[in-house]
Amino acid sequence: MKHAGKVVIVTGAAQGLGLASAERFHADGASVVLVDLKAERVREHAERLGDRAVWLEADLSACTADMAARVVAKAAEAFGGVDVLVNNAGVIHLDDFVDFPEEAFDWVQRVNLKAPFLLGQAAARAMIRQGRGGSIINMSSINAILAIPNSVAYAVSKGGIKQLTAVMAVGLIPHNIRVNAIGPGTILTDMVKSSVMASETQRQTILSRTPSGRCGEPSEIASVASFLASDDASYIVGQTIYPDGGRLLLDYTVAVKD
Repeated sequence: MKHAGKVVIVTGAAQGLGLASAERFHADGASVVLVDLKAERVREHAERLGDRAVWLEADLSACTADMAARVVAKAAEAFGGVDVLVNNAGVIHLDDFVDFPEEAFDWVQRVNLKAPFLLGQAAARAMIRQGRGGSIINMSSINAILAIPNSVAYAVSKGGIKQLTAVMAVGLIPHNIRVNAIGPGTILTDMVKSSVMASETQRQTILSRTPSGRCGEPSEIASVASFLASDDASYIVGQTIYPDGGRLLLDYTVAVKD
């Protein structure tokens, strides 16, 4: 119960990495606020978790400073404050670069980059008022470093998250607020299954570049989030941790087992 007594906000908590993170923090003793656009699904998950879990509907593609403040206020109203923010919500659009729609580019940036900036501000202000420090964890990606030509908006947003994390970290560490990021490799979420892993050819391509020979599970990313928010990570500041099965280390392809 290493997070007993803490209050954790998780965005994009209706499924995938967000849900796994909310479940892990709850299992580790924290009270959790599950935030997502999919109200019915996120409500069901909060009710399933039971005690120490509440939910909030929010469309982060339209995130404003007021919306971010309302998310943080929900945590204060339900549990008395906020100690950890997991900026997980993310979207992707795939298209060739020359055909990539402007509106899709803007949509991805609003959800993946602008919302974490505004939520990070709101959470940091609350943490400073509380005077007990805190932790902010942003969800980046190996695509902050690796270029995939048909996911320009996603890659740009995740590269932005990597640098946003660094800037937030140096600005907030004087207040004992640690900011770090997680840059997952290919994790078997619903979004990944319906996009980059949508065909057998794509699956083979991804696994041929993954030394571990498999994709990751959402629970494996949730464990990193729990670690980064814990006292065990007290000297980790401004870093992006890459749980990727060895993907970033590889400069050649490997045989894929059927």
